[in-house]
Amino acid sequence: MASARQVNIAIIGAGGVGKCFLSQLEWLAARRQNQKLVLTYIATSKKAVYSDSYSPIALDSVVSTLSSSSQAPLALPKLVDYLAASGTKTVLVDNTSSQDIADAYPSFLRRGISIVTPNKKAFSGSYKLWQDMFAAKEEGGALLYHEASCGAGLPVISTIKDLVETGDEVTKIEGVFSGTMSFLFNSFAPTSGAGGGKWSAEVAKAKELGYTEPDPRDDLNGLDVARKLTILARYAGLEVESPTSFPVQSLIPKELESVASGDEFLARLPEFDAQMEEVKAEAQKEGKVVRFVGNIDVASKQVKVGLEKFDLSHPIAALKGSDNIISFYTKRYGSNPLIIQGAGAGGDVTAMGVTSDLLKVLAQL
Repeated sequence: MASARQVNIAIIGAGGVGKCFLSQLEWLAARRQNQKLVLTYIATSKKAVYSDSYSPIALDSVVSTLSSSSQAPLALPKLVDYLAASGTKTVLVDNTSSQDIADAYPSFLRRGISIVTPNKKAFSGSYKLWQDMFAAKEEGGALLYHEASCGAGLPVISTIKDLVETGDEVTKIEGVFSGTMSFLFNSFAPTSGAGGGKWSAEVAKAKELGYTEPDPRDDLNGLDVARKLTILARYAGLEVESPTSFPVQSLIPKELESVASGDEFLARLPEFDAQMEEVKAEAQKEGKVVRFVGNIDVASKQVKVGLEKFDLSHPIAALKGSDNIISFYTKRYGSNPLIIQGAGAGGDVTAMGVTSDLLKVLAQL
């Protein structure tokens, strides 16, 4: 029997998603028959583990090895050189949300280093970076997958790519793209019409349960949803310049945009509850509920993010918990959209999206 071919794995990021991915990688490496997966580099923003001889880093103890390491991470240009010089096929797994690392993707890809990542910033940054990445991938013969950049482990990116690459035409995409916003509005304005608490209380509860960023303004400004829409709009054929190049409704009261901290923001948010109560009451008068959604209309080249009212029977109104729902309207599917629904946030499901991308890359190396 031929010996298993070695594939080197390099990882940046060992936080929530990063730790979940490491445990999935350990499971995968133990079961991979035809390929030997070898972790040769792992880093956080402050520490790293690697060697000049590309010695394997044991997966079962990597978290403690990393935390006790005195090595500093390699600067990105040096990391490109280090990975490219191994002489072995290498996959970089970027489990961060760093713009600096995203900006370096073309350098890695050009040198034949494949990338899998949940990092939205690479794919929703400038349109030039988008073009550079895909050109560099072709030039270096590398692979680039980012399923988890939109909807965690949900098959959103793979679905739109399959639709477009098989010749279908996407006409419209709409949905709830944020687990945080889904949870907030399903709690604040339930379809039953009863039980919704004050807006500020729902935001505080969501933060306590870990659904929001440490500073909830990072969710309420709508930018996370705008990034996801930018990615999908580009795959649908629109040359969207950036997530700030189309209308994005922020739910941060103007007066609280510049307060010093997330805690101060939460302390003062009750002053503005009446504004959101009014929005909810207006929808109820029409027998509807309000939800925070994203819309892409391909024909009119319109992309927008914000509050909309929905009939109680609409799939978007009926979401539960922190689920995402994304509806793809296409020429083939006609007036009945292809709908993807499920958990759109969480360490394990996001890491699953990354691991499944790694499997796709391994199948082609």
